[in-house]
Amino acid sequence: MAENGTDSDLPQRRSGPKENRNGNFTDASVRERKQQDREERLSLVLWRRPLVTLQYSFLETLITLKEWTWKLWRRRGVVFLILVLFSVFSVAYSIEGAHQKYVQYLEKKLLWCAYWVGLGILSSVGLGTGLHTFLLYLGPHIASVTLAAYECGSVNFPEPPYPTQIICPDEEVLPDSISLWTIMSKVRLEACMWGAGTAIGELPPYFMARAARLSGAEPDDEDYEEFEEMLEQAQSAQDFATRAKLAVQKMVQKVGFLGILACASIPNPLFDLAGITCGHFLIPFWTFFGATLIGKAVIKMHIQKLFVIITFSRHIVEQMVSLIGAIPGVGASLQKPFREYLEAQRTKLHNPVGDGTPAGESWLSWVFEKVVLVMVCYFILSIINSMAQSYAKRLQQRKYSEEKTK
Repeated sequence: MAENGTDSDLPQRRSGPKENRNGNFTDASVRERKQQDREERLSLVLWRRPLVTLQYSFLETLITLKEWTWKLWRRRGVVFLILVLFSVFSVAYSIEGAHQKYVQYLEKKLLWCAYWVGLGILSSVGLGTGLHTFLLYLGPHIASVTLAAYECGSVNFPEPPYPTQIICPDEEVLPDSISLWTIMSKVRLEACMWGAGTAIGELPPYFMARAARLSGAEPDDEDYEEFEEMLEQAQSAQDFATRAKLAVQKMVQKVGFLGILACASIPNPLFDLAGITCGHFLIPFWTFFGATLIGKAVIKMHIQKLFVIITFSRHIVEQMVSLIGAIPGVGASLQKPFREYLEAQRTKLHNPVGDGTPAGESWLSWVFEKVVLVMVCYFILSIINSMAQSYAKRLQQRKYSEEKTK
């Protein structure tokens, strides 16, 4: 309940420096000091203070490992059950018999699903800057399957080498036998697994906000601090970004399951706020996660799949290449590598590498590989910076605690 008892939607405010209860700091001075500390933490990056950043990141990694080890020890029964199941699967995997084909099939599917779930988690879990795995992995995979389906007239690609390499099957195909639904069905498993991974990656903000609300402690997350400040200043919000965040918060809080589902079903950079809102207002876990899972792994993924498949369908690709050639002056020179790349891909579909076809690499694929490498490296650097900044925040909070006890 709020202090005046009229606005039940606002959280009960915590006692502390903001309310000036001990008379040592005013609200303005506390806010100014927090801003200075935040700026000091943000300056802790590898390209400015490399040695300190690496040291702090290493120490934060050790603390995190210690915390996770303690959490696993507290849940040692579940860990023991997982180890037993893993041992049973290992025994079944090593013993020869008629069951091996089922074991190998299960292994292949589990590893394939785990790969896409992991990429989905990396895309949304909030490590560093986040890795845009849809643009780097899932989107190109759907695009390659789409191009191959129209070229081969079928999606029954031989396994193996699919999904490592796509080769046209040796079968009679009917003309115009490929439809949007056929291609969507072919990539449904990996797309849904990636979407499920993004839903799992949204859980940390929810659990963090829920734990902070139940414990009544000061939040240990800047996004949550920003969320509380936004609630306190809701009536005076003027800028578009704050009003958009408030709109998401009100929709999730008042509409519940359907509001979360609506926010999760569309590309929404503010969805982290939905997780914080659900945790802060103690919305049940399965209401939040169920709506998020359905929205991201089913509805949103089908929208994204449809967009990529339509974009890379044969007639659309041919039209885009023709439009590139129509650019005055440089059109012909730009169009040539795209045509060569598409022709090389068609050749590889019918004549796989190793069957007398030389392995060539176009400059387009070379550039894409280097872009992926750069983005992955930057993602790793951002994780190191984030870990170092988290340790710096620990030191600042320890300093605050020592000042309060004096």
